[in-house]
Amino acid sequence: MKKIFTFLCALCVFMGNIAAQSETFDISTYIPPKGWKKDKSESAVQFSKEDAAKGTYCMITLLKAVPGTANSKENFDAAWDNVVKEMVKVTAAPEMQAPVKEDGWEAQSGYASYEMEGNKGIVVLVTSSGFEKMVNIIILTNTDVYENDMTGFLGSVNFKKPLVDPVAKKPLTVQPKNPASITTAKKDGFAFSTTNFDDGWTGTVQEDWVQVTKGNTKVLIHYPNKNADAYNSVLMDGLKNAWNILVAPKYSSASNFEFKPISGWQSIEFAEADAVEKTSGKTVHVVLFKYNYSGGNGKFMEFITPDKNSFEQEFGAYHPDTYGWEKMEKMANYNRFAVAATDLKGTWTNNFTGLTQYVNAYTGASAGANTHASNEIFEFAPGNTYKWSIGVASGFVGNIKFQSAKANGKFTVPNNWQVSFSDIEGKPKKYNAYFSCIKGARILWLQDTGYGDYTGYGKK
Repeated sequence: MKKIFTFLCALCVFMGNIAAQSETFDISTYIPPKGWKKDKSESAVQFSKEDAAKGTYCMITLLKAVPGTANSKENFDAAWDNVVKEMVKVTAAPEMQAPVKEDGWEAQSGYASYEMEGNKGIVVLVTSSGFEKMVNIIILTNTDVYENDMTGFLGSVNFKKPLVDPVAKKPLTVQPKNPASITTAKKDGFAFSTTNFDDGWTGTVQEDWVQVTKGNTKVLIHYPNKNADAYNSVLMDGLKNAWNILVAPKYSSASNFEFKPISGWQSIEFAEADAVEKTSGKTVHVVLFKYNYSGGNGKFMEFITPDKNSFEQEFGAYHPDTYGWEKMEKMANYNRFAVAATDLKGTWTNNFTGLTQYVNAYTGASAGANTHASNEIFEFAPGNTYKWSIGVASGFVGNIKFQSAKANGKFTVPNNWQVSFSDIEGKPKKYNAYFSCIKGARILWLQDTGYGDYTGYGKK
């Protein structure tokens, strides 16, 4: 069933077109492939096909637009409970995909296993919401062999009335993306494994990296790798080692190698080559890049473009300075995924230590040491309840003071990028929130909306 999950991504893209109807729809111009049966009623149109000998089947149902809310997740839940569950017996909660936004509409999708009259398979629901309307597509199938037929159906839908912008009073058009360019995200148990950024980049969770794509440009944000990240006093040797570990295994051959690291207080690791991809057989231009920040938080990133010119058009040409690399540096920020309330269940903790050594400015003698240690814990429990605690030890060595605080209450997720708590330090607090990925786990980042920077928490 792997192709079914790939096709689910394509469904969301085509929902921009599907949502573009008003009260009526018409797909009379669509000629179904041989063997497909078409049924139409006042409220829905349905296409179905089965192979009795092989025991395979697929049924696609497009439901007429009905009133909805501005919240795509609420509309999806309503359709799941009132439509899907009425059609089939669902054996699990839906596995949710990241929402896709197109010109004022937002498509929310999910899938689950089901049973119906002794048949078992996968049910897929895609709900597109916008302008107080929602449109639903439901697919029931037990095979992935009809993937091309399903994609063709969606691409040929023709509606009588296009979506009209209520302000501009002009029809809105949506250009569907190429389904072949969609990358399937790795399912890691979290609600969101894909992020569609406002500037056109799309990030997906993968086994060993986060993949970020826009058009024919691809960037792999590699997860920390002990062997590739190992310190080497010879910068060139360390760069070649990282290339051999992170880059070389994905390509069958390479040419035009250039390894051009830049030494400095915060050094640059830069290597490039033309290489042949094992998966596609295509020749691409590959750049391995890392900015070694003084704090040690640099990340290896692999930039993949059709050719060297394409790379330089997007990110700029190589230059032998340790500054001016912002276009490449910022790509590390795309390791960012939304947060659902169900993702938070469990205990998340952050602890850090610091030591400031004071020195007499005139004699150079020690003037004492000030130490600070902190441990903060969030425990998320069923019913959207939580417990919070923090312990702090600080002060000069020999006169360290200890402080602690606790709270508990209810939390909410007002949107997928924020978490609100009923009581933290005696008052309600709202935090900006997101997940970043490392191999086999995620880090929860929280930022008090009142002040301060993001702080990372790992799950126990």
